[in-house]
Amino acid sequence: MSTSDIALIAHLMRRAGFGATRAELEAYAVDGYEATVDRLLDSAAEDDVPMDMLYRYHPDHSGMIGTGGVTAYWLYRMVNSKRPLQEKVALFWHGIFATGYSKLTQGRVLMDQIDMFRRQGMGDVRTLLVELSRDPSMILWLDNHDNHKTAINENFGRELLELFSMGVGNYSEDDIKEAARAFTGWTIGNAGYMERRAQNDSLWPYGRLNLHFEYRPEDHDDGEKSFLGETGKLTGEDIVEIICRQPATARFMSRHMYSFFVADEPPVTQWPYSEPRDPAAIEILSRAYFESGYDVGEMLRVMFNSDFFKSRDSWYEKVKSPAELVSGVLRLTGELNKPDPKLQGAASEMSTMGQSLLNPPSVEGWHAGVEWIDTGNLVERINFASERFSDVNQPGIKAMIGKSMADAGGVASPERLVQSCLDQLGAIEVSEPTRAVLLAHAENLKSSSGGHENAVGEMLRLVASTPEFQKG
Repeated sequence: MSTSDIALIAHLMRRAGFGATRAELEAYAVDGYEATVDRLLDSAAEDDVPMDMLYRYHPDHSGMIGTGGVTAYWLYRMVNSKRPLQEKVALFWHGIFATGYSKLTQGRVLMDQIDMFRRQGMGDVRTLLVELSRDPSMILWLDNHDNHKTAINENFGRELLELFSMGVGNYSEDDIKEAARAFTGWTIGNAGYMERRAQNDSLWPYGRLNLHFEYRPEDHDDGEKSFLGETGKLTGEDIVEIICRQPATARFMSRHMYSFFVADEPPVTQWPYSEPRDPAAIEILSRAYFESGYDVGEMLRVMFNSDFFKSRDSWYEKVKSPAELVSGVLRLTGELNKPDPKLQGAASEMSTMGQSLLNPPSVEGWHAGVEWIDTGNLVERINFASERFSDVNQPGIKAMIGKSMADAGGVASPERLVQSCLDQLGAIEVSEPTRAVLLAHAENLKSSSGGHENAVGEMLRLVASTPEFQKG
């Protein structure tokens, strides 16, 4: 296998997952790039995350009452899943269909939504949007339980069009009202939930009652509606079907996909006023959307196999989100492949870096790209990675050191030390200025008395602070 093959698959795994170890990259390279894409997209692959041990040692992760156990549970899955694209796609949809604990105050219903993204996230957009409309956390988050045929609440109908499917400028205020009418009667099935919550959760000490969807026909407006040029006794399912047929929806979904998996775009609120970074790529993805019957998995397949995704122009063009950074580092160190008290602390690090999973700052989700980086967050990101890589007793670090020593053949020249560490951290390619800094530090390490093991540990820490490592 060639170095270029490894580098391309490393790029794929940074975007379609949370990075990969050198051994994993070499195993993928044996099968080849397209076979690796097929493997990542295999929806029939077994969910192999060892959840039983997690529940045994971390009952708060199964109870999911607050956000601490829930985010630690999700981090555990991101770090240990052999289906990394499934978790990455769930993270993708969570950023678009942003729903938060700040209003719901219940962790279980939020994780139920993430589970739905795992099941439906690589299927067709029609089913995904219908399931989203039935999701109890979304119903509460956007007040559809207050949407009645005698008094509509437009909140969900507005965001469905503005932020979830089509984008500003592709619908009218009347379309919002008609969509809201179509979703009347779509509510949560646990009568009195809001009252019980106001009374300090009278179901304690047994925990909060989980929520489920309920359709109430007596509260549904079954009158004639006109939506995006179509008229009839439209239901919520009809509204979703009409939305999915719109070219604006294809473009909107494609731009989200490009921004998350290929290269950072401006926040979605700027899209009406700014052209896509790569209009030709958006056209390719939009065509795949319609040709596949709105199938997300097929859009991903087209994207990952495309020239615009493989092009080196897109490499290192995305700043890793805190969730991606933390998960990627822990996958490399191998320190949290089983229940461990450190899991909760590692999960809280994401919040310190600016991303509290399951509690986005608004319905817009997070503004990504360079907005992940400010003076304080950058220090936290670098400290997290460097601290993890400095622990030479972690299994992943031990493996890196052993491979580096084997590669060096007993002669740890600065050039070989630097290249070996870049290879072990995921076949990272760095700019010439970055390489010059790494080589200068390697020269200093050569004269130290710490030995090759400490030299590798030092170099891994320094690589973790480079712009290339902080990007995907």
